[in-house]
Amino acid sequence: MADIGFPELLTLVQTVAIIAAIVIAVYFSRLQIQALKTDTEARVVNDLDEKLHRMGEIFMEKPDFVRILNDDAAVSNFGAEVAFAFYVMFFCSHCYHMRQRGILSDNDWAGWLQWTKNAFRSGRLGKYWKEAEMQAWVDPAFREFVNREILVST
Repeated sequence: MADIGFPELLTLVQTVAIIAAIVIAVYFSRLQIQALKTDTEARVVNDLDEKLHRMGEIFMEKPDFVRILNDDAAVSNFGAEVAFAFYVMFFCSHCYHMRQRGILSDNDWAGWLQWTKNAFRSGRLGKYWKEAEMQAWVDPAFREFVNREILVST
């Protein structure tokens, strides 16, 4: 077995330390990139939600504008109340998507989940979900969530 002198041992330790530093830097860089990806997704979803929020305000101010999106006579006859119901439903959908992306904590989600259940079960949102065919205006994941977890006992 070869004898390793102090200079060679020092070089070996320095090499191992450099490799360990690179591995740690790569690990934390990946974590930072993942966090940046989540922040970017949240920013995009929130931007879209702000635009939807503004449309909801317009629909509540002028319920006749709902015909732009749905010219069905049954929906048009509901008026401002159904426009607001759509607004609330999109808000619930936004909360659901924030939870899917891991942005809402368990505690926050528990509160919003209960709020959503109350809106669908105690108020008229569940009724409009069926009568105004609101489910046609949301993505399949949220539609399944409402039908499977929110409306199961109504």
